[in-house]
Amino acid sequence: MESLLLISDPKLEGTTIIHELPNDGSKIDFETEKNELLGYLRGKLHNHDIVIEVVVNESVENKFAFTALDKYNRLNEINPNLELLKKTFDLDI
Repeated sequence: MESLLLISDPKLEGTTIIHELPNDGSKIDFETEKNELLGYLRGKLHNHDIVIEVVVNESVENKFAFTALDKYNRLNEINPNLELLKKTFDLDI
């Protein structure tokens, strides 16, 4: 379930959580565990109107970083302060 949730960032529209997955197989796997996740979210958030909608989008791609530069660029996208750290300590990639 964790790997399916990490594929893309969910979008919130009102009380509907929209989650995009790359194929129907992933959607089927997600749907089997969805009720347990919904029960947990509804209980923790005290909101029983929450709904999860799964959308299959074939163009969703995982970005894999293979080289050190790719990894650095990906981490820099997540946290731009990484560039400041690199400059401050005169670090190489």
